[in-house]
Amino acid sequence: MGLRGVLGCAIAALALAGCGDEAQDDGGPKTGSRTVTIYSSLPLYGPDRRSSQDMVNAIKLALEEAGGKAGVLSVTYVSLDSSTREDATWTRDRVVDNARQAVRDINAIAYIGDRDSAATALSVPLTNEGDILQVSPTSGYDGLTRPGGVRTGEPERFYPSGKRTFGRMVAPDHVQASALVGYMKDEGVDKLALLGDREIEGGGIADQVARAAEIQGIEVIDEGRIDATKGSLAGRAADVAATGADAFLFAGDGQAGAARVFKAVGAVTTRMLLFAPSGVADESFLTTLTPAVGRRMRITTPTMPLRLLPGAARSFATKFRATFGREPDPGALLSYEATRVILDAIRRAGAKGNVRAAVIDAFFDTKDRESVLGTYSIDRFGDISLRGFAGNRVRGSRLVLDKVLEVRP
Repeated sequence: MGLRGVLGCAIAALALAGCGDEAQDDGGPKTGSRTVTIYSSLPLYGPDRRSSQDMVNAIKLALEEAGGKAGVLSVTYVSLDSSTREDATWTRDRVVDNARQAVRDINAIAYIGDRDSAATALSVPLTNEGDILQVSPTSGYDGLTRPGGVRTGEPERFYPSGKRTFGRMVAPDHVQASALVGYMKDEGVDKLALLGDREIEGGGIADQVARAAEIQGIEVIDEGRIDATKGSLAGRAADVAATGADAFLFAGDGQAGAARVFKAVGAVTTRMLLFAPSGVADESFLTTLTPAVGRRMRITTPTMPLRLLPGAARSFATKFRATFGREPDPGALLSYEATRVILDAIRRAGAKGNVRAAVIDAFFDTKDRESVLGTYSIDRFGDISLRGFAGNRVRGSRLVLDKVLEVRP
């Protein structure tokens, strides 16, 4: 089935959502349909537009390679936009509406999304109540799957049904925090000035970095949490410079004013190394940096260069270029694997591949899976077992691998 066929089937699946046989009491879909639908929720407007479109295209490519099938079942795809043209980013209403649309579709079997952890925190309780497997390619916030987040009652508050239904293709942020701190140690950092944004992911990874630094023997001066998108940052930058630290880390993403923070700090001190997590690793951030600031940046990402990944990853990139005419964003590889592991879970569920609960169970039973990302398992929390991060420098508005950072379990 070609890409156009996959999209056509997705439209047909929506039109037929109310049809089928008599209901079953086995955890849905309730029709016994031989066609199931995978949904995605990604922001298709704003600074994440290109990356998210690559993620959508990677999902389509995975489905095309599978011939639109998983075992004996036909699989269709519906791409939902979590953003609006006016807001140019994902919105709470869109994220919630998307999750509810999937839950209402009796043929829905899995949900890929959301991109940002704060959006995922809104959608997971809804898909959980609907007993739909949700897999995020990129959301790393610890509290989604395990204790250690910034809010009380996590992760339980995300699972009102009492059953785990969420997994992800990136390691949780405490692993990335350990990689960041290990990178700092390699760079000779003894004292770190730390600042985070007020979103759950930024605040969460800031807390995790502080904990990892204490364990690894780096002194941390925590400068608190800010909304970096508003007002002057000169005062905050001066406070950071006054710490006399060897390095500075801002825990946030490109849309949370990260570029403004780093430029402000870079303007008042020329000696600090500048560190950031993967949330800033996008073109919209990198192209705004001055060369002087870029030379001091160190950024961790969960994806490695293709040359360090299995051959299947290079084959994916070749097919992506041939089909869509450009190099895939790193998030595309993660959404491609999210789709493939979902298709595998449907297949392994066998005769119950159209039963939501059975597909969830099969996903959580993923063990030693050979993939484009490497060989991994899914643990009881829904977390992937891969724990390697790339430590990158910035060269000409691009990330260039500096070193591979392996975090021990």
